[in-house]
Amino acid sequence: MDIQWYPGHMAKTRRLVLENMKLVDVVIEVLDARIPSSSRNPEINKIGGQKPRLVVLNKSGLADPEKTRLWLDLFRASGFCAAAVDALQGRGMREIPALVRELAAPKMAELASSGRRSRAPRCMVLGIPNVGKSLLINKLVGRGAARTGDKPGVTRGRQWIRVAGSIDLMDTPGILWPKLEDREAAFRLAATGAIKEEVYDFYAVAGKLARWLAENRPEALRERYKLDLLPSGQEELLEAIGAARGYYLSGGVVDTTKSARTVLKEFREGRLGRYTLDEPGSPGIASS
Repeated sequence: MDIQWYPGHMAKTRRLVLENMKLVDVVIEVLDARIPSSSRNPEINKIGGQKPRLVVLNKSGLADPEKTRLWLDLFRASGFCAAAVDALQGRGMREIPALVRELAAPKMAELASSGRRSRAPRCMVLGIPNVGKSLLINKLVGRGAARTGDKPGVTRGRQWIRVAGSIDLMDTPGILWPKLEDREAAFRLAATGAIKEEVYDFYAVAGKLARWLAENRPEALRERYKLDLLPSGQEELLEAIGAARGYYLSGGVVDTTKSARTVLKEFREGRLGRYTLDEPGSPGIASS
């Protein structure tokens, strides 16, 4: 999967973030708990500089809980403050403001010692598209303050949002690096829905995902699609899933395109189980 995707609004967003970084005290980096390494934008280490950072593993309800725990340990061992949340279900959200205040405490103390008026800690929320940044903000605020959607990259512009009178959040659009040279990372981003379908072959991604599930969690495929045997080939596997679901075209041909869409949809919704595609310890962590 050789994906080229760096639209103009991504470059504009990078400039916007750099311009406003001086206004914030803490950077909240939101990652997808299913792909903590693949969903990290290497640019954020450069953009964030030495700002205190809170790494948030979102969508943890869809990820393998044991691997999430290991990823949190790895981030913390690398010098980051880290937390796992599920913004969709509202789990773990109360921890975020407290961690932000803890990270911002030295800056707040510095302001107080210089005689400046006290204020709420200011945070910038960063992450690639579709890791759930806007939903996370909405849950923190308790209302639909940041516009959200099901498609990657729906957020536009800049918004400052007060969270329970304790911290101020700046929402920014997702930033994706210019070229995804790591094909495995590209596959994982596509499988979890972080990349727009227009820039990759969804059928190939679904086939590879089905094959991955057959190799790593065969019982999930057997149970979900009522399969006795799992074919070895990707095409044959999608065909078996389609036949089991009754996806037939005229002439008795199995609609494998519909099978592919079903596999992707049900994987992303957690109907096939909880998975972490990035193994703990895979490349992607750099100390702050």
